[in-house]
Amino acid sequence: MFYYVYILQSQKDESLYIGYTSDLMKRFQSHNAGENAATKPFRPYRLIFYEAFLNRIDAKNREEYLKSGYGGRTIRGMLKKYFEGT
Repeated sequence: MFYYVYILQSQKDESLYIGYTSDLMKRFQSHNAGENAATKPFRPYRLIFYEAFLNRIDAKNREEYLKSGYGGRTIRGMLKKYFEGT
Protein backbone atom coordinates (compact mmCIF):
# COMPACT_ATOMS: atom_id res chain seq x y z
CA MET A 1 0.00 0.00 0.00
CA PHE A 2 1.16 3.50 -0.79
CA TYR A 3 0.58 6.69 1.18
CA TYR A 4 0.40 9.94 -0.72
CA VAL A 5 1.29 13.49 0.21
CA TYR A 6 -0.57 15.85 -2.07
CA ILE A 7 -0.94 19.53 -2.82
CA LEU A 8 -4.21 20.95 -4.05
CA GLN A 9 -4.68 24.43 -5.46
CA SER A 10 -7.98 26.21 -5.15
CA GLN A 11 -9.33 27.36 -8.49
CA LYS A 12 -11.30 29.98 -6.57
CA ASP A 13 -8.44 31.87 -4.89
CA GLU A 14 -5.28 29.88 -5.80
CA SER A 15 -4.62 28.96 -2.15
CA LEU A 16 -2.85 25.68 -1.46
CA TYR A 17 -3.92 22.75 0.69
CA ILE A 18 -1.47 20.02 1.74
CA GLY A 19 -2.57 16.64 3.01
CA TYR A 20 -1.81 12.93 3.05
CA THR A 21 -3.91 9.84 2.39
CA SER A 22 -3.79 6.20 1.36
CA ASP A 23 -6.41 6.73 -1.39
CA LEU A 24 -5.45 9.77 -3.41
CA MET A 25 -8.30 9.86 -5.92
CA LYS A 26 -10.99 9.25 -3.29
CA ARG A 27 -9.53 12.02 -1.11
CA PHE A 28 -9.31 14.43 -4.05
CA GLN A 29 -12.95 13.75 -4.92
CA SER A 30 -14.03 14.28 -1.30
CA HIS A 31 -12.30 17.69 -1.23
CA ASN A 32 -14.10 18.75 -4.41
CA ALA A 33 -17.41 17.39 -3.11
CA GLY A 34 -17.17 19.67 -0.07
CA GLU A 35 -16.83 16.85 2.47
CA ASN A 36 -13.92 18.56 4.26
CA ALA A 37 -14.82 21.66 6.30
CA ALA A 38 -11.35 23.18 5.89
CA THR A 39 -11.42 23.07 2.10
CA LYS A 40 -15.13 23.38 1.32
CA PRO A 41 -15.22 27.20 0.94
CA PHE A 42 -12.38 27.21 -1.59
CA ARG A 43 -13.55 24.54 -4.07
CA PRO A 44 -13.05 23.48 -6.76
CA TYR A 45 -9.50 22.20 -6.50
CA ARG A 46 -6.93 20.90 -8.90
CA LEU A 47 -4.29 18.38 -7.90
CA ILE A 48 -0.94 20.01 -8.68
CA PHE A 49 1.53 17.67 -6.94
CA TYR A 50 1.80 14.36 -5.14
CA GLU A 51 4.46 12.02 -3.78
CA ALA A 52 4.08 8.34 -2.88
CA PHE A 53 5.53 6.69 0.24
CA LEU A 54 5.61 3.07 1.38
CA ASN A 55 5.29 4.06 5.03
CA ARG A 56 2.49 6.12 6.64
CA ILE A 57 4.85 7.78 9.12
CA ASP A 58 7.15 8.95 6.30
CA ALA A 59 4.17 10.45 4.48
CA LYS A 60 2.92 12.18 7.63
CA ASN A 61 6.39 13.60 8.32
CA ARG A 62 6.63 14.92 4.76
CA GLU A 63 3.18 16.51 5.05
CA GLU A 64 4.22 18.26 8.28
CA TYR A 65 7.45 19.46 6.67
CA LEU A 66 5.64 20.86 3.62
CA LYS A 67 3.27 22.75 5.94
CA SER A 68 6.24 24.39 7.70
CA GLY A 69 8.04 27.56 6.67
CA TYR A 70 10.90 25.62 5.11
CA GLY A 71 8.36 23.42 3.36
CA GLY A 72 6.72 26.45 1.77
CA ARG A 73 10.05 27.38 0.24
CA THR A 74 10.51 23.79 -0.92
CA ILE A 75 7.10 23.85 -2.60
CA ARG A 76 7.86 27.12 -4.37
CA GLY A 77 11.17 25.66 -5.59
CA MET A 78 9.70 22.32 -6.72
CA LEU A 79 6.81 23.93 -8.55
CA LYS A 80 8.52 27.10 -9.74
CA LYS A 81 7.65 26.59 -13.41
CA TYR A 82 4.05 25.70 -12.53
CA PHE A 83 3.60 28.89 -10.47
CA GLU A 84 5.22 31.02 -13.18
CA GLY A 85 2.62 29.73 -15.63
CA THR A 86 -0.43 30.43 -13.44
